[in-house]
Amino acid sequence: MRTFLSFVLWMLLCCCWSTRAEIFTSISQMTDLIYTEKELVQSLRDYIKAEETKLDAVKSWANKLDALTRASTSDPEGYLAHPVNAYKLMKRLNTEWSELETLVLQNPSDGFISNMSIHRQFFPDEEDETGAAKALMRLQDTYQLDSEAFSRGKLPGMHSNVLLTVDDCFDMGKTAYNDADYYHAVLWMQQALKQLDGGEESVATKPDILDYLSYSVYQMGDLPRAIELTRRLVAISPGHQRAGGNLRYFERLLSKERNEQNQDYQPASEEPILLGTYRRPKDHLPEREKYEALCRGEGLQMNDERRSRLFCRYQDGKRNPRLLLKPMKEEDEWDSPHIVRYLEVLSHQETEKIKELAKPRLARATVRDPKTGVLTTANYRVSKSAWLEEVDDPVIVRVNQRIEDITGLEVDTAELLQVANYGVGGQYEPHYDFSRRPFDNNRDGNRLATFLNYKDEPDAFKRLGTGNRMATFLNYMSDVEAGGATVFPDFGAAIRPKKGTAVFWYNLFKSGEGDYRTRHAACPVLVGSKWVSNKWIHERGQEFRRPCGLREVD
Repeated sequence: MRTFLSFVLWMLLCCCWSTRAEIFTSISQMTDLIYTEKELVQSLRDYIKAEETKLDAVKSWANKLDALTRASTSDPEGYLAHPVNAYKLMKRLNTEWSELETLVLQNPSDGFISNMSIHRQFFPDEEDETGAAKALMRLQDTYQLDSEAFSRGKLPGMHSNVLLTVDDCFDMGKTAYNDADYYHAVLWMQQALKQLDGGEESVATKPDILDYLSYSVYQMGDLPRAIELTRRLVAISPGHQRAGGNLRYFERLLSKERNEQNQDYQPASEEPILLGTYRRPKDHLPEREKYEALCRGEGLQMNDERRSRLFCRYQDGKRNPRLLLKPMKEEDEWDSPHIVRYLEVLSHQETEKIKELAKPRLARATVRDPKTGVLTTANYRVSKSAWLEEVDDPVIVRVNQRIEDITGLEVDTAELLQVANYGVGGQYEPHYDFSRRPFDNNRDGNRLATFLNYKDEPDAFKRLGTGNRMATFLNYMSDVEAGGATVFPDFGAAIRPKKGTAVFWYNLFKSGEGDYRTRHAACPVLVGSKWVSNKWIHERGQEFRRPCGLREVD
């Protein structure tokens, strides 16, 4: 403002200075100054109006964000438990706050820019926004949710007023498109078009949406529909730089296909594009369909006969003094391989203390590269983790001792307690906890594809000097409203998280051979925040606690 007023005064002074020796002698010339001043005043009013428009826009932003932050800060974890809230937080901080910054920078505001500069280093970046968008698509696939459900906040067991706008859907589609994921690009561009046709306002235009949608539909192999969509694009934007060329190209391809197959012209389907209209492309995971079905609660192999072999009991750790007065409640989750759940393993106070210790140390969880043995991040493991030692707090000492008492296994040679928190769409795709040997012959036909993916893995735990991961003790430290189950695709089991409980299974037979049936996964968290802690117990020190069996598969 000060800069502009200085400019106005300078202009007036220049006008007066350059003419004062003659203007006052001529009323006619002075009238020119009147009109000059009038133009400058109008310019000043235009400037004030622009400032007021900008201020109104900033006030509107502030009111909207004030309401959002009141809702989010009252219960941050509960707010972020909804995946759409998490995605929109990523998008707001990466994209929309930058737009607000640009608006304010039209005339610099030192206080705002100073705060932006301080906090910018902590903002999510493009990768975070993209990751959150892909997480929504992952949830969409796993739980077979159409784009309409997400856009309108209609998730299983939850109805919310958290909505995705036309521009949100358009940006989701662009994220998929830029990743050559035309399957999801079609779903989200179609949803953006549907909402735009329904009368919603947006920055994205119909030609923009039709441009992405028509080409994505073509990539999915649906030429008739691609042609129909491109014709719509040409009709509303005749001068579009690509539409005309694309239309001619698509029509030639369709004509060629009909001639080669000796088919008559088939018009585009009038059915709307839905979740099952096109088949999702195959990916790296051979058991993808079985894994996702289990996450949805489908394909479970629990039956009356198997259920009759499952029992509950009190476990005193073979007369362990610490468990005699208060034995642990143990329930069978599966018979073979034997998986058990322990109830009331961790108290609320203990879980909250462990979370408190872990939060400052959380970092993107890593996996061991099967080729190099080096720890790296991967898209199939989406969580953050921290490792806690006994010196960190007495609660870790108590938890480790409790695990030893319950299992009867030595934990001095186990790995540190790993705490993990799964974010939006957080998951860990099917994997083994134990290290596979390069030429392990313990496999059968139905596991061959899985074996081939991992046959070159070196001994991942050799440097520890404690042998392989014999067993897994998994603590659930939160309830999860929807999703987040631990599933075993090989034998069709699904274990739901329940705060304070823990599940335990052996990864190795008594012979030390890997039990390939224990390949498991953490399903994507649909609604909620999932906290777990793992204790991986190794072979060293178990020689007399779990002696070797007489057969390879004992």
